[in-house]
Amino acid sequence: MKIRIVNRSKHNLPSYSTLFSAGMDLRANLDDTVVLAPMKRTLIPTGLFMEIPEGYEAQIRPRSGLAVKRGIGILNSPGTIDADYRGEICIILINLSDEDFVIKDGDRICQMIVTKHEKVEWIKVKALDSTERGEGGFGHTGKD
Repeated sequence: MKIRIVNRSKHNLPSYSTLFSAGMDLRANLDDTVVLAPMKRTLIPTGLFMEIPEGYEAQIRPRSGLAVKRGIGILNSPGTIDADYRGEICIILINLSDEDFVIKDGDRICQMIVTKHEKVEWIKVKALDSTERGEGGFGHTGKD
């Protein structure tokens, strides 16, 4: 798949780290270092602008290493970049740890996956087909 991109950052285009990586790392595009205090959130620019094809979205996901080692996540995970959005891609980071987290220019802050999605056409009905599960919700099986 080919996607049109404008790179106004000081960094290379997003890329896959390994042959079988699903996501591409995105980097912070900062003039000054950002210190993210515990339990605070911030919007980090990437300097990237994309033209996602119709029928696709880009999903922004946390980096597992930052999550487990530093407690850093994406607040609206996964974030969605719609096909008609043309603004700068910015990432909402949250610090769920009890220590300050320093973000420097060029740091890998998240990963992005481009994926196809379907459009829904609603069909109004009076009742739904029954299933064995029925209305069983969270934890309905009693298993962890």
